[in-house]
Amino acid sequence: MSLINEFRETKERIKELESRLASLSQDTKLQKELEFEEKLRALMAEYNKSLRDITLIIDPQSARDTAGKAPARTRSPRKTKRYDNPHNGEVIETKGGNHKTLKEWKAKWGGDTVESWVTLLD
Repeated sequence: MSLINEFRETKERIKELESRLASLSQDTKLQKELEFEEKLRALMAEYNKSLRDITLIIDPQSARDTAGKAPARTRSPRKTKRYDNPHNGEVIETKGGNHKTLKEWKAKWGGDTVESWVTLLD
């Protein structure tokens, strides 16, 4: 898109948004919501209460549901595997398969053979 086309399109969108803003500012529902918010914030300030305090007063159950809850793990942690190479006596302990030496062994002796050398550690 050329710069001039982008300019014209942006200018048109600004006009549309301005007309939407003008229609919203005339909406009585919006006026009532804004008045309510203003009064609520004044009341909160008068009693020195925060939005969290108000939520606890109105719905104490929601605070108990979210408090002290750790996020659920999607999977269990990987177990440590120990690979004992019978050809050279080397030992590798890893939790994942992205180990440089382990990849070299699998390339040299094959994945099935190397996996037969594994011992699971807890």
